[in-house]
Amino acid sequence: MSEKLDGIRAYWDGKHLISRGGKIIHAPKWFTKDYPPFEIDGELWTKRGDFDHISSIVRDKIASKEWHQITHNIFEVPNAKGDLFERLRKVKPYESKIIRIIPQIPLQSKKDMQKFLRFVESKDGEGVVVRDPNAPYIAKRTSKALKVKSFYDTECKVVGYKEGKGKYRGVLGSLSCKLYNGILFNLGSGFSDKERKNPPKIGDSVTFKYKEMTKNGKPRFPVFLRAKR
Repeated sequence: MSEKLDGIRAYWDGKHLISRGGKIIHAPKWFTKDYPPFEIDGELWTKRGDFDHISSIVRDKIASKEWHQITHNIFEVPNAKGDLFERLRKVKPYESKIIRIIPQIPLQSKKDMQKFLRFVESKDGEGVVVRDPNAPYIAKRTSKALKVKSFYDTECKVVGYKEGKGKYRGVLGSLSCKLYNGILFNLGSGFSDKERKNPPKIGDSVTFKYKEMTKNGKPRFPVFLRAKR
């Protein structure tokens, strides 16, 4: 198990950093000059609870001095041989102030995982990732690598808007969203004032968290987390 860092996914292909969506991340040359000649996968990150700041740094096409706050936290070496621990050892010679290997903790019991999850969340961390160390690298969602949080999260597609009332009059009140199974629901919590003025576009996928599903298949207590990038 390891802490799930709430950062920006970044895949190093040997020449460029690439986002989850397949776009080149415009990191400064000094940031990647000592990267390995092989592929690595991880999260660009600063600290817990800092996702919006991280995103603003990484999203800029002209790299700013704020990249000095970023580290690349590695959880996989896609084409290396061996189990997870052996694959990560290949990155060890390249560890630096920029490249860091996310600690992988052998899991003995569900109780150990729950204790670790409580610790991470007490520090404002996002959650825990539980992995099968003998599984090969898998780029997509898999049962061999599971996210564990106190809340569940998933994605939906934006299909419409509802204007806010009171102090939110004239800006976003809630998003009308569609789940993968076609269920429609309103997503109105978790937005910053900036996001209400400039909400995700119709057709965008957004990630939200929720407590559980109702009998009708709608999420209870949905809270917006971020637009998918």
